[in-house]
Amino acid sequence: MVSLDAGQSVRRVTQTVASGAKSIASAPLLVRFYLIALFLPLDFQLGPLAMNALRLYLLIVIVPLFVRLVTGHYGRLIATDILFLLHLCFVSLSLAANNPSQLVSATGSASVEFLGGYLVARAAIRDRESFAGFCSFFALLVMLSLAPALVESLTGRALVPEMINKLPFFSASMPFEMDQRMGLNRVLVVFPHPILYGLVCSTAISLVWVGLRNDYAPARKAWESALVTLATFLSLSSGALLAAALQFLLIGWQWILRTVKARWIIFLGLIAVAYVVVDVVSTRSPMRVFLTYATFSAHSAYTRLYIFEWGMVNVWRSPWLGIGLNDWVRPPYMGGSVDNFWLLTTMRWGIPAFLSLAGSVIYLVIRVALLPLAEGSRISDQRRAWVFTICGLCVTLTTVHVWAGSYSYIAFLFGAGAWFLNAPDDEDEPEADAEESATGSMYRRKITPVAYSRSEVRSREDREKSGL
Repeated sequence: MVSLDAGQSVRRVTQTVASGAKSIASAPLLVRFYLIALFLPLDFQLGPLAMNALRLYLLIVIVPLFVRLVTGHYGRLIATDILFLLHLCFVSLSLAANNPSQLVSATGSASVEFLGGYLVARAAIRDRESFAGFCSFFALLVMLSLAPALVESLTGRALVPEMINKLPFFSASMPFEMDQRMGLNRVLVVFPHPILYGLVCSTAISLVWVGLRNDYAPARKAWESALVTLATFLSLSSGALLAAALQFLLIGWQWILRTVKARWIIFLGLIAVAYVVVDVVSTRSPMRVFLTYATFSAHSAYTRLYIFEWGMVNVWRSPWLGIGLNDWVRPPYMGGSVDNFWLLTTMRWGIPAFLSLAGSVIYLVIRVALLPLAEGSRISDQRRAWVFTICGLCVTLTTVHVWAGSYSYIAFLFGAGAWFLNAPDDEDEPEADAEESATGSMYRRKITPVAYSRSEVRSREDREKSGL
């Protein structure tokens, strides 16, 4: 009986290792090319157009992907698809009213990067295997970026841009000099700002630790999660660290109360109670308290608070069409940066543009979170990983702004969860040979193994002991 258990353990480990290797291989080509282009800061001129690797790739694929989406090749259209298109329409209306000379170029850029990222994920990530492939391949790229990130953190040298700038016809026009924190240089690696590198890397935490639980052996899952967390830390950005902390909070809450069905209702209730308590007890508003602990310094917290206050002044002055790409009204002592993605979206494009974008995300997250999936199944873990990632990201976007490739990647992440709504009915069944879960329980097998079952082995042992 001991030898039988040992054989099953070895078989489970072997299956898990093989599953981890298959996960990377199962990443769709569309997703692989997209992620490689995201991590490849190649800037070049294509006639009068300033291009980069990601923008060129999306320019090639966006039209056929859009046509196939609206013709039903990727499942039925969902509300998020329509709201995303409405958001871009409101962006175009704002540009037409505020910056007519930039209407074509700015609308084209926003459509290609934002809608293109969403369409790639919507088209390519269609089932459990492709989602696991995305998680594995993305984590691999983040870990590969660690080598130049460590060099840059210790020496201040941005190796990847240096190498690209030596190539003919290409450049990597990124600022290399950044301030230090905790005695380390803040790293850019392949992004225009440390916050963008850290924020992108932080999204791999839940995708690996939760999303690949049934694909990776526990040891591999642990060290890969540690490496992507290290990459997030090297950005030394409060926004990226906040995204990581929120994901760890959600993961920990799920694990501690895994046997409580109402755990997320309790979680939301505690957040509401905490907000009321802070509002009543503290001399500062809950937003001031949140910003104080979500940033590295009190100065940064108050700067973000003033940005929000003056940003809302601009919103109410132009609520429907926003201010477009024009400068925003603020005191002379304030800088021009708006460290709040949701606020800047509302300021620039108007309240309808914000509502269409926020509504598309809220709709998708709630619909996916409420799907009746079998607890402990592979698709349930993947669903939880995506929801944790999006929740951490959306909260963090209240403290940072994103642009360039990271702007497209956010839309990609939103699209990466749409397939849950169109998943076949049998997608929520536990795996036939699922590994032992984190709580130590085993999923019930659907097929009878060729060897004797446990009951048959026990019966034979009882007969042998009794002399039969």
